Amino acid sequence: MLTLPLEPTDDRANPIFKDAESCAQWLKQLQLTNLQMAHSLLLTQINELTRFPMRGLERLNTLELLRDTVHYVQNDYAKKLIAKPLPLNENELIIFFAIVQLWRAMALGYQRCLQACMAGDNQLGKQGAFLCQRCLLYTGLAIYEHLRTGYEFDGKLWQQLHGLYAFAEEQGLQHKEIHDSLNGNQMPSSCHDIYVKILLTCYARPAELTRSQLLLLDIWLTEWSNTVSIERSYTASRGDAQPLALDLASTHGLQPVKLVTPSDSMRYLAMVPLSKLLRVKNILLQQGKTPQQLELGGPDNKSANKHDCIELLTFSHQCWCEDNITRFGVRNPGSQHAQLCYKPESIYAHLSGKAFKQAGQSAVASGMAQKQIEAFGRVLQDSSSNTRIDMEFPLETWHLDNESILGAQLTRVDAQGGRLSPNQLVGLRLGDVETFMLGTMTWTTVMRTGQLRIGVRYLPGTVDAINLRMSDASMETLGKVAPGFLLHAVPALKTPPSLIILRNWFESGRVVEITHQNAEKQKVKLGFSVEHGIDYERVSFTLV
Repeated sequence: MLTLPLEPTDDRANPIFKDAESCAQWLKQLQLTNLQMAHSLLLTQINELTRFPMRGLERLNTLELLRDTVHYVQNDYAKKLIAKPLPLNENELIIFFAIVQLWRAMALGYQRCLQACMAGDNQLGKQGAFLCQRCLLYTGLAIYEHLRTGYEFDGKLWQQLHGLYAFAEEQGLQHKEIHDSLNGNQMPSSCHDIYVKILLTCYARPAELTRSQLLLLDIWLTEWSNTVSIERSYTASRGDAQPLALDLASTHGLQPVKLVTPSDSMRYLAMVPLSKLLRVKNILLQQGKTPQQLELGGPDNKSANKHDCIELLTFSHQCWCEDNITRFGVRNPGSQHAQLCYKPESIYAHLSGKAFKQAGQSAVASGMAQKQIEAFGRVLQDSSSNTRIDMEFPLETWHLDNESILGAQLTRVDAQGGRLSPNQLVGLRLGDVETFMLGTMTWTTVMRTGQLRIGVRYLPGTVDAINLRMSDASMETLGKVAPGFLLHAVPALKTPPSLIILRNWFESGRVVEITHQNAEKQKVKLGFSVEHGIDYERVSFTLV
């Protein structure tokens, strides 16, 4: 039997609006120009409404009136968190928590209506499927907010989601179509469709996806989730996409079917139809069809390009329909610690053993020397170079969770530390190894403990720190020096040498002077961009 996490109503509750009519009047005068104030008012009043005793149908009508404004304010407020490094700062956390609380407040409001329906409210007697759909929708939106911000969510949200779907299934309501004006494509949805969409989104390694990719995936799954059936048992054929399993009594989402033990609470998602759909659309795109012709173009069927769609379709198929347990590059559990640094100047310092300086910059003017002058009135001459580097560019200690030849997953040992972003350059040293390697962060997420967890993809080749000077006479910045890195060739992988330069330095054909640590100088011509991140560009080069 479904149990809803609701406190009793309270006669002392006093919302500004107590029925749909007064709510409509209040919304007309709500000022949306001050987004923070509007958001705070909505959250306060919806929470107060949930505590207020009122007839179930009147509560439902009031909540339905609030939806357009709530979604508008939530979407606008969430823009303040776009592309923020993790962990969020204090002001950003306040915004994030407020957004999640408002989605959960809406869910609680509809749960109050569902509670009345289950208790025999005659006016809500035929609204069971509608109310379950709304409860699942807003619980899912709270989960989705965690996914796109990069914060791990409480397992209680899974329990709530599973419980709601189990109730809908028990009552035979899971496939009843509900029209929702807030659906961009105006398609009806059902409890089954929303549940499948949330399950698959959470299983698609969302930490590795950008906000725009998550939005596109959400739009696709709104249309495709009805192709996936949820069964009490399964059959699997060799060569076909294997089912995915979920436990309605658990605090987690989907798992590979080979990792679960059958029980009455187990359900299985048949993935063969979705696998075929993904592969067909991918093939058609590669044969020349446009995303718009295949209805893959985003919210307006115009915004997505072919390359992005192919990439996301391929990624989604790998996540949902392929055997990730035995994939190439399987990760082995790690038990050692790693030291990590980031920002080009810090990585340069630890690779070379000395701080990067612009031409003509004196040692006294360096950051560490300046700190010593402020503290002691002089530069400390008896400190070792390594000690000074460690003080000026401190290394962070991370735990190596698992590793493959391609990369690693790490968790920061301390809750405090720098803020990091996907596609950011990092230097890391594993265990007792003295040398550093370069990598780029593929994803970041904040755990419930507050610790930061990241995925790092290793860049191929041993690395040297170098100084780069622009030699292009047409550049205003002629003579400017910047830290850079030389990745040596890897013959076994047939990977040629490449340069890591600052993001805004690349221009094909540009001539750059390299100064090695032994003072040897070389001039090279930049070729093409191999890859880029938020603070670096990896490029090919030829000697001049």
